[in-house]
Amino acid sequence: MIQITLPDGSIKSFEKNTTAMEVAKSISEGLARNVISASFNNTIIETTTPLTTNGSLILYTWNNEEGKKAFWHSSAHILAQAIEELYPNSKLWVGPAIENGFYYDIDLGEETISDKDFKSIEDKMLEIARGKHDFKMRSVSKAEALSYYKGKNSYKVDLIENLEDGTITFCDHSTFTDLCRGGHIPNTSIVKAVKILSVAGAYWKGDENNKQLTRVYGISFPKQKELTQYLELLEEAKKRDHRKLGKELELFTFSQRVGQGLPLWLPKGAALRERLENFLKKAQKKAGYEMVVTPHIGQKELYVTSGHYAKYGEDSFQPIHTPKEGEEFLLKPMNCPHHCEIFNSSQWSYKDLPKRFAEFGTVYRYEQSGELHGLTRVRGFTQDDAHIFCTPDQLDKEFKDVIDLVLYVFGSLGFENFTAQVSLRDPDNPEKYIGDDHLWEKAEQAIINAAEDKKLNFVIETGEAAFYGPKLDFMVKDALGRQWQLGTIQVDYTLPERFDLTYKGSDNELHRPVMIHRAPFGSMERFIAILLEHTGGNFPLWLIPDQVIVLSISEKYEKYAKKVLNVLENNEIRALIDNRNETMGKKIREAEMKKIPYMVIVGENEEQEDMISVRQHGGEDLGMITVQDLTDIINKEINKSLKTF
Repeated sequence: MIQITLPDGSIKSFEKNTTAMEVAKSISEGLARNVISASFNNTIIETTTPLTTNGSLILYTWNNEEGKKAFWHSSAHILAQAIEELYPNSKLWVGPAIENGFYYDIDLGEETISDKDFKSIEDKMLEIARGKHDFKMRSVSKAEALSYYKGKNSYKVDLIENLEDGTITFCDHSTFTDLCRGGHIPNTSIVKAVKILSVAGAYWKGDENNKQLTRVYGISFPKQKELTQYLELLEEAKKRDHRKLGKELELFTFSQRVGQGLPLWLPKGAALRERLENFLKKAQKKAGYEMVVTPHIGQKELYVTSGHYAKYGEDSFQPIHTPKEGEEFLLKPMNCPHHCEIFNSSQWSYKDLPKRFAEFGTVYRYEQSGELHGLTRVRGFTQDDAHIFCTPDQLDKEFKDVIDLVLYVFGSLGFENFTAQVSLRDPDNPEKYIGDDHLWEKAEQAIINAAEDKKLNFVIETGEAAFYGPKLDFMVKDALGRQWQLGTIQVDYTLPERFDLTYKGSDNELHRPVMIHRAPFGSMERFIAILLEHTGGNFPLWLIPDQVIVLSISEKYEKYAKKVLNVLENNEIRALIDNRNETMGKKIREAEMKKIPYMVIVGENEEQEDMISVRQHGGEDLGMITVQDLTDIINKEINKSLKTF
C-alpha cells in the first residue's frame, strides 16, 4: 500500500500502481469525469501514470491553469497530426501550450498555410478528436529515438541529440507519435471545439540566421460555447488594440527610418506621459524620493560589474567602440548600476539612510524583430525606476511603503483586480542567479513577510526571480479578464556587494546597505499600452489628453465659443474648439471617436443665456448649464478618481 496526500491535507491508502484517475474515482465519479491532468510530488504526470511511492497528488480540471495547459498541449499534438495528414511533406519541430492556446512550429517545405486553409485544419482536428484516442506515454532509448526520426525529421534529431539517454519519451495517439515530455489529457475526445487563430514566421531556435518555420497558432475548448465566448472576447480585444487606439487618438507612431521598436510620441501622447510622470513624481516627493538623472550609455565595465552584461549581453545592442583603443560603451539595459554609482559618490552614515533615488530612465534591449509588438515589446523604453538604499532594520518598512505606493497608482488608474506574486529562485537552476544563498533566503523571507503583513492576495512562483534578487510582482487583470504583470518591487543584497556600497553604522564600522528596486508602472510604454486596452481609450478624466471640446453650431457663434474655451482653459481644463464648417452631427461623431469626455455645444440660445449645452461621451445630455457648473463637475470627478496618498 502507498499513502497519497490530497490538497486538503487528508491522507488515503491505495494499492501500489494505482493511477491518478483511479484516485479521482475513489473520491467521486463526478470528479473523475472532470479530471484531465494531475501532478504527483510537484511533477506533472498522466492521469494513467501508476503511482508507486507515497506522495502528494493534485488533480486538475479545465478550471485549473495546469488543466488548461495539459488540454492545450494535447491539442497541439492533435494539430500536429492534422498537419502531417494534410501536408505529408511537413516536418514538425516543437508545439507547446501557451497562455491562451497553443502553437506548433513546422517546416512546410514548398507549401504554405493561409487563413483559407484554417477551416480544413480545424475539421481534420475535430475528426481526430472524435476518435477518442488515448494519449499514451512510453520511454525509448536515445538510439531508438534517433532511428525513428533519422532521415525523416532533422529538427527532432537535433532535439534528441541534446537529450540524455534514459530521459527520452514518446507520446502516441491514434496513428501519430511525437517526441514529448508528457502532461496530457486522458484522450482526444475531451477536445470539442478548436480554432486556428493565425500563422506567423518563426526562426528555428529563435535564431535569425536559421531557416524560418511556419508557426500555426490555435486554441481549443471542452465546449463550443466557451470557444464562441472567447472569439467574442477576441473581437472586443481587436477594438481595444492599443496600436489601433494609439493611432486614432494621435498618441504615438513608429518609423522604419528611426528603427523597429523605437516609438515616437506625438504631442498628445507626450503630454499624457508627462501627466503620468508628474502624478508619480508628486507621490514620490511625499514619500521622500529624490530625482536623479543618468546618461543613456555607460562603460561596458559598469554592466560587467553589475552582472547585467553576463545576463543581458546577448539581448543588448552591440557595444559602442570609441577612437580610444579598448574603450567600449553600451546603451544601458538597466538604470540600477548608475544609481549604485550615485550612492557611491558620497560617504553615508546610518543617520542619512534610507536614500531613495528615482528616475524616469530610458533603457535599451535588442529584442528580436519578430517579438516586437506595439508598445508592449519595444527596444527602447522608459522605466519609472527608483532604488532605495537602506539599513537591514529599515527594509521591512521601506518595502511596505513601496507596496502602498503601488496600490495608490493602481487605485488612481482603475486597476482594482490584481494578485501579488512572490517570485523566488528556481532551486534546480542556481546558475541563473548571482549572490550568496543566505542573503537570498533573507530577501525572500522579507518579501513574504511584507506581503502577509499587508494582507495582499498573493501566490508564490518559483523560478520567476530576477537574477540578482527575489521580487514582488503585481499581476493585474484588465477589463477583458487578461492578466498583465504591472509593477514590481525587488529586494537585492547582491548589487551592494558587487559595487562595494557602504555606510557607517552607529558602531562607527562600515556596513552594507540593502537595495530595493521598484517600478510601479514598470515601463511607461507598456503601462500606457495596457491602460489603453483596459480603458478602451476612455482614460481617467484627470489623465485624458482632451477633456472638453467646444462645438459651435455655426460661424456666427465662433466668438462665443472662443470665450467659453478661454474660461475653461483659465480653470485648467484641457479643451479645444471645433469651429469647422461641418454639420453638428459629424462634429459629435468625430468627438465620440476621439473619446473626448465632454462636448460643449454653443449656439444662439447658449450665447443669449451665457450658458453652454453639454453632452457626455456615450450620449448622455446634461442640458444647459454654466461653464462654472461644468468646471465643478470635472473637478469633482477628478478628485473622486484620484486617490489620496
